[in-house]
Amino acid sequence: MSDIKKVVLAYSGGLDTSVILKWLQDTYQCEVVTFTADIGQGEELEPARAKALKFGIKPENIYIDDLREEFVRDFVFPMFRANTVYEGEYLLGTSIARPLIAKRQIEIANATGADAVSHGATGKGNDQVRFELGYYALKPGVKVIAPWREWDLLSREKLLAYAEAAGIDIDMKHKQGGAPYSMDANLLHISFEGRHLEDPKAEAEESMWRWTVSPEAAPDAAEYVDLEFERGDVVAVNGVRLKPHEVLAKLNELGGRNGIGRLDLVENRYVGMKSRGCYETPGGTILLKAHRGIESITLDREVAHLKDNLMPRYAEIIYNGYWWSPERRAIQALIDQTQERVNGWVRVKLYKGSVSVVSRDSKDSLFDQTIATFDDDGGAYNQKDAEGFIKLNALRMRIAAAKRG
Repeated sequence: MSDIKKVVLAYSGGLDTSVILKWLQDTYQCEVVTFTADIGQGEELEPARAKALKFGIKPENIYIDDLREEFVRDFVFPMFRANTVYEGEYLLGTSIARPLIAKRQIEIANATGADAVSHGATGKGNDQVRFELGYYALKPGVKVIAPWREWDLLSREKLLAYAEAAGIDIDMKHKQGGAPYSMDANLLHISFEGRHLEDPKAEAEESMWRWTVSPEAAPDAAEYVDLEFERGDVVAVNGVRLKPHEVLAKLNELGGRNGIGRLDLVENRYVGMKSRGCYETPGGTILLKAHRGIESITLDREVAHLKDNLMPRYAEIIYNGYWWSPERRAIQALIDQTQERVNGWVRVKLYKGSVSVVSRDSKDSLFDQTIATFDDDGGAYNQKDAEGFIKLNALRMRIAAAKRG
């Protein structure tokens, strides 16, 4: 008999987490609380309630929470203030969702008196690390149940046999071999892994992509989008003020129809293996380009360079699951301080898979046209000053060259 009395399960209502729900009841003989997060995956979530009820979950123990606004406001936007990119390409769409799910799970555990939490991440991936680092950071004594590291249902045949014996509905898709890809979606992105993509030589099928048209099929006319920033965050699109989650949804729509944000990446997982995934991040791709555009006129040079130096480390922190760590909080405080004057507007041009900044302006702009001009600057800049600057910076190299003869 287990000493665990109640567990909060991150529950999607799909085959895997439905098997986990029943497995928890059979193995731990404990009360299960299900938690389903709406972070913009675009799926109908109410069937998860019906499935949980079918397996005897009390109505008061079924949580289906709309976290879209919190997700973008408190996680996505802070990350994009740092222009965060992992390994030069990945915009961290899966990584940034996990700390929010972990946070809400712990809140539910505290509210319901649960002594354990559970997730459906496998023992091969990054998500187990991200979830569990979040759990322990927010509730140090919590017990964690990771079924994929405990059970013997390590083949598709065993999983389906268990589901059939337990009376879990198996739709035709799973009976015929399952979905062609393992997918994860939220307001920031949708990812595709597994099956055909496990061979890095194989090109992704055009039919796989869900959110974006191919760049070749995008409209022949460019589309221009105006984004207004306040303290580093987009607050309006084309003159219309929107909530954070509405901003990202709108940018996804605009980017998707212009073929923006496709990525085919072999990344280095935290657990040590390489993994190939394909991603669609249309809104995030636009946001990143536009944010760098407004920073180009509002940030001091050395501050901008400091941010760029910190960004790879910040990206690794998020990718590796350390959102709740003191180092992430410390870097975030510095990043947010740099954004105080990142205000103004940026116009981007969307055309067949590309995003380019074409104009920008800000009341806090550091761009001085009277100094930067190629025309007569009226004495605003003394070009003779450059001579001493150059000689001082060349001094160490001149000395070394003279010593070498």
